[in-house]
Amino acid sequence: MWVQPMNESWEKKRKRTYLDKIISGLNGFRYWLTESKKLGLLRLLHGKEFEKPEKNPFVSVYIPTYNRGKLLAERAVSSILGQTCQNFEIVVVGDHCTDNTEELLSKFKDKRIRFYNLPKKTGGYPLDAEGRWFAGPVGPANMGLKLVKGKWIARVDDDETWTPDHIEVLLKFAQENGYEFVSAASYVERDGKKYVVGPEGEDGRCSVVVKGKPIAIGGPRTWFYRNYLRHFRFNKHCWRKSWDKVNDIDFEVRLCKAGVRMGYLNKPVAYYLPRPGETTIGLDAYKRAEKEGFKEYYGNC
Repeated sequence: MWVQPMNESWEKKRKRTYLDKIISGLNGFRYWLTESKKLGLLRLLHGKEFEKPEKNPFVSVYIPTYNRGKLLAERAVSSILGQTCQNFEIVVVGDHCTDNTEELLSKFKDKRIRFYNLPKKTGGYPLDAEGRWFAGPVGPANMGLKLVKGKWIARVDDDETWTPDHIEVLLKFAQENGYEFVSAASYVERDGKKYVVGPEGEDGRCSVVVKGKPIAIGGPRTWFYRNYLRHFRFNKHCWRKSWDKVNDIDFEVRLCKAGVRMGYLNKPVAYYLPRPGETTIGLDAYKRAEKEGFKEYYGNC
């Protein structure tokens, strides 16, 4: 299996330590040894629950966040509430938020929204732009996977939005093809340029090839998968690796290695746009914010 290397400039900036190599090596061996077996057991226990398609199953949407209450309410939560399929819960997990996130969520007066705020800030990763980008959401994302109750799971970040038929389209695509995990294309914007991100990923960086066959995987805002895959968790040490360091890429690659049946829909079902006052997205936005001292959406996350 091969994954296109990413963020080579970061590797030049921060030299990997022996501890990085030992921890990432042990983690890699552990995942290789256990995750395909875990998948087999989960299929044995829960596979029959998905043999017959359901028109309106219960869906859990989890959102990791940190001190972006206003943006979270205006973008992610509002777009979920506007879905054509309405049988869902929204699980928002704050990484020890200190803003008014809980208050803003309560204003929706919707019992389907649950907010859990971690009692302390997660860490264990470098606090520079790259470290926060690689591993920042891991703690609240893993807690979200512990809390979800739906038969299907979807992920979106606080600054992203969905098309109104997001759940409907991905559910149909997954069920009609027997996929356990599906993803899709997205609308994005960088420095005034709007375009559709296809199967190559955020920056053409996550083309995955398994036994000579390319596997297309979209960004986390487009993920939709069976609930038993919640037992696969994000790797808090992803930033220590020599490549595919971003938590979501690490997660996708591990699912692929384990043998999860994955499908890609080449249709945009989500939007990833710059935050107010910014002009770009992703790691570029984090780096510019760090350089310019822009703290509104970042803080120490």
